[in-house]
Amino acid sequence: MDSLGHVARFAAETPTSDLPPDVSARTALILADCIGAIVGGAAEPDVAALARRQSGSGPALLIGTTQTRAAGTAALLNGTAGTTLEMDEGNQFCKGHPGMHTVPAALAAAQAQTSGADLLAAVAIGYEVGARVGISTQLRPSMHPHGTWGAICAATAVARLKGADAAQMRHAISLSASLGLSTSRRTMLEGGTVRNVFAGVSGQMGVLAGDMIASGYTGDHDGVAQVFGHVVSDSFDDATFARDLGGRWEVNRNYFKMHSCCRYNHAALDALASLQAKGLDHHHIESVQVETYSLAVELDDPAPVNVLAGKFSVPFAVATSLLNGSTGVDSFTMPNVTNPDILDLARRVSVTEDPSMTALLPDKRPARIIVTLKTGEVLEAETETNRGDWSDPYPPEEIRRKYLSLTTRLWREDAAKRVWDMGMDVATAQSLDPLMTEMANAPR
Repeated sequence: MDSLGHVARFAAETPTSDLPPDVSARTALILADCIGAIVGGAAEPDVAALARRQSGSGPALLIGTTQTRAAGTAALLNGTAGTTLEMDEGNQFCKGHPGMHTVPAALAAAQAQTSGADLLAAVAIGYEVGARVGISTQLRPSMHPHGTWGAICAATAVARLKGADAAQMRHAISLSASLGLSTSRRTMLEGGTVRNVFAGVSGQMGVLAGDMIASGYTGDHDGVAQVFGHVVSDSFDDATFARDLGGRWEVNRNYFKMHSCCRYNHAALDALASLQAKGLDHHHIESVQVETYSLAVELDDPAPVNVLAGKFSVPFAVATSLLNGSTGVDSFTMPNVTNPDILDLARRVSVTEDPSMTALLPDKRPARIIVTLKTGEVLEAETETNRGDWSDPYPPEEIRRKYLSLTTRLWREDAAKRVWDMGMDVATAQSLDPLMTEMANAPR
């Protein structure tokens, strides 16, 4: 049996009851975190405008609202909302955000009678398969990882919820490999907000893949190896794709975010936070030097054109953190992007590569920050891991606080708290109906 066959059999035949307790608990936290990011993003004007244009009704909830849509449309809109604020979880080893490529499709495809345990199994396994594709390939450097292998996350989760056997699961994974996007990495640097729909489109394609399989469509014999070894990349490690299935779970190697910006900023922001905790005052700063790994050095624009570009700018992220004392959603807004004081400081932030730091990827994402004060005094701080990594996790209560700060943009606080509690206990839920009903009734 080839690697795809092993992965498909694992995805289809692993009993829900065999999901390890730590995997189930971590997946529940990912589910709640994604819901928070979706609700928070749904409050953004462009997301709401797109939802109005993608009108209709159906069986799937448009999370953050009282509205419903067809399953594919809900996956598109919820995935787009969840990406917009750059607050959703991710996985450093696949260089992407498997949760937001999996959860919207799984929630859209799940039926009311689906058990919570079955939902968690579908999310964990969809996350696993898609993330393994990301780990096993080296995408072309000009591609953005969002929207590439994400359709596989979604299609795997949907197929699992539909009770696919190993042969059907193979079809779903292989077919969905051809439903990815030709994503441009420049979008994130230039503020091209088309980038914010990439994960949503993957969710929509995952739902479509389920309908296609049910209608008799097929894909390549091994679409994963073909697409990710010869089309969007020239390198796919087949052995890595299937290695240690069921032994190493990618949900357990995820990270959660508190900074509302690209993960590549986070090492610098974590190092900066240690200086801020000692009373660093931005008025006294002459210049800031950030030494970090190669991927983060790309994020060097000191004058981003919009909020998205600001979230992918180390100089802006450092400057807005210093002037606002925060790296949350409110520090990444157009008033901040156009703030002359922030831009003045951002122009005094340089970003350079330290090859010894690049060599530590993907296990470490380090940065060193060197602040020169107007007095000539030099302050320095360094970090190897980012807060929220699997090796330096945030406590669940901190993730809950972030979730509440996001969900209360649209939901009543009491309802948001109930949804969190239900999410944490979802493994024991006999039906998803109470959770979905609570979310539908949560908006103010």
